[in-house]
Amino acid sequence: MAIGATMYTFDVQLADVDRGVYEDFALRVAKHPSETDAFMVTRIIAYCLEYGEGIAFGSGGVSSTDEPAVLVRDLTGAIVTWIEVGVPSPERLHSASKAAENVAVYTHRDPEKLLASLAGKKIHQAETIRMYSLEPGFIDAVAANLSRRNTVSVSRTEGQLYLELHGESLHTEIGEHAIG
Repeated sequence: MAIGATMYTFDVQLADVDRGVYEDFALRVAKHPSETDAFMVTRIIAYCLEYGEGIAFGSGGVSSTDEPAVLVRDLTGAIVTWIEVGVPSPERLHSASKAAENVAVYTHRDPEKLLASLAGKKIHQAETIRMYSLEPGFIDAVAANLSRRNTVSVSRTEGQLYLELHGESLHTEIGEHAIG
């Protein structure tokens, strides 16, 4: 019998000064058995930093080839923002850039290695894709503090990310990188 997803809940207080977004919301996150804690944490942070009307987690989770980890749909159901997490392939980014007007990548991996793997590859409108990196030590510290029920405060200001989880305050710089 296959192992099912583990459910996590998050009560999020978001203060994104850089975008002028201030919201409180609840998330139910299904962690697939093959998904690492680091990937799930990066997926949740990407959701928070891209938060807006129509945002949702991809329906297929980490195994989906049709949808990204996080996406934003307009009122017609069309994907307007495609948000990849981790280390997407050049082919996946090429397809994503054709499918949505906005594409972003959030990675907890070495951004230089990811950029090197994308260099010289055919990626539609690569210069418009936004890529953000989060320090692996920061992601690991957040993952170490997770429980099945979480209350988290996420703040972004001037490219800095501040996160408070279960009374522990964590901080990292959000790295921005050009793909094209």
